[in-house]
Amino acid sequence: MGNELHIGIVDSGHAPEQAGLVLAGRRFFLTDDGVGEGELVADALRHGSAVLQAIASRAPAVRFSVAQVFDGRGVTSPLQIAAALHWLRERGVRLVNLSLGVRQDRPLLREAVAALVADGVLVCASSPAQGEPVFPASYPGVIRVTGDARCGAGEWSWLDTRQADFGAAVSSGGQAGSSLGCAALCGHLAALLAEHPEADNAWLLQRMREGAAYKGREFRVAP
Repeated sequence: MGNELHIGIVDSGHAPEQAGLVLAGRRFFLTDDGVGEGELVADALRHGSAVLQAIASRAPAVRFSVAQVFDGRGVTSPLQIAAALHWLRERGVRLVNLSLGVRQDRPLLREAVAALVADGVLVCASSPAQGEPVFPASYPGVIRVTGDARCGAGEWSWLDTRQADFGAAVSSGGQAGSSLGCAALCGHLAALLAEHPEADNAWLLQRMREGAAYKGREFRVAP
């Protein structure tokens, strides 16, 4: 890997033409006994491909380890996500993008996220602009990100609300929503990391807050 910035993505896979950016890939699927592992299959949803594109377009020097957790219907589970996070931790990633969320707060998922955070890994997870909390975004130490329609491709916002810490552009690769906002923010953060590879997380996040094109939420939502 040399000195390349190494990012983990937990999603639906990647496109064939993105293979040159991917250092490793692993699929995690449910079995009768828990979670099985295998080789990546085609990204039927194209969501993971859009996520990778959103990050790489903002930080072209980075390389990825891709954990595939969605089936062809776009369904996953806390068990699969937790297994993927343990694998990414073993891979030694510096930053993890989780453009997904589940309603269930499960100890195994909480523990997998906590282990990464304790290691100093930056974890970005998508959070809806309104509504009930989701996980892993709601776990301590996770950077909560949503979509912000005010933001152009090179912009992000510092929201600092109950729902999210940051927002970013809401579309990429034919996909849209808070999950793509998370990927865009992750790309901006990766670009900053590539420029300052020795910087600590507190400094990086302060620079992100200072560099935000917008500060505060776009409009008021019901408490």
